[in-house]
Amino acid sequence: MNKAPLARIVIADDQELVRTGVRGMLTGEDGLEIVGEAANGSEAVALCRQLRPELLLTDARMPVMDGLAATRAVKQELPDTKVIIITLFEDPNYLFQALKAGAAGYLLKDASQRDMLSAIRHVLNGGVLLTPELSMQLMRNLAGTASQTAAPIEPLTKREREVLELLAQGQTNREIAQRLHVSVGTAKIHVEHIIAKLEAADRTNAAVRAIELGLLSSGGRGISAH
Repeated sequence: MNKAPLARIVIADDQELVRTGVRGMLTGEDGLEIVGEAANGSEAVALCRQLRPELLLTDARMPVMDGLAATRAVKQELPDTKVIIITLFEDPNYLFQALKAGAAGYLLKDASQRDMLSAIRHVLNGGVLLTPELSMQLMRNLAGTASQTAAPIEPLTKREREVLELLAQGQTNREIAQRLHVSVGTAKIHVEHIIAKLEAADRTNAAVRAIELGLLSSGGRGISAH
């Protein structure tokens, strides 16, 4: 039986001890392979350009180029590479900037091995990684300063709005399909239509655009934590 292809991962952190710890958590896990390590954002971008990994795990604050700048550069050149930012502090404003840069979310440095593995697999499956508390804080921060950006060219259908709420909770296409009792293919098509209508680059950017445009229910559960 053929094994599923490995998801290749690059780790970027200016502290060797942190890189060693993350590598230790992930080494030997099914479907995951550490293919490179970088000590700053510039090295991370160069490695990603060379190796084209499925995932970049990057520290938020590094010399030469920080995590946000590295994320922007990687996503611009390699839009299929997922990015998770690892940081010491929960900061809704920094989180929003990370999402706008193209990150799929972030993890705290004190995350357990179980939480890190769960988060990585969730993001590799197309999910967005945010806590409900932080996503609600983002919406509260933006509520009083709703974006003046023009509304989507095409209005979203009722079903697309339902899918958008679930997408913004971080759910994958498979999870959306299960929740709405439709096929995975149908959920995928709805997500693609939403991304197009919001003129977003990907599903993470669609969640950001939805928050900016005030399209999400303020009473929702927020973006799912994994």
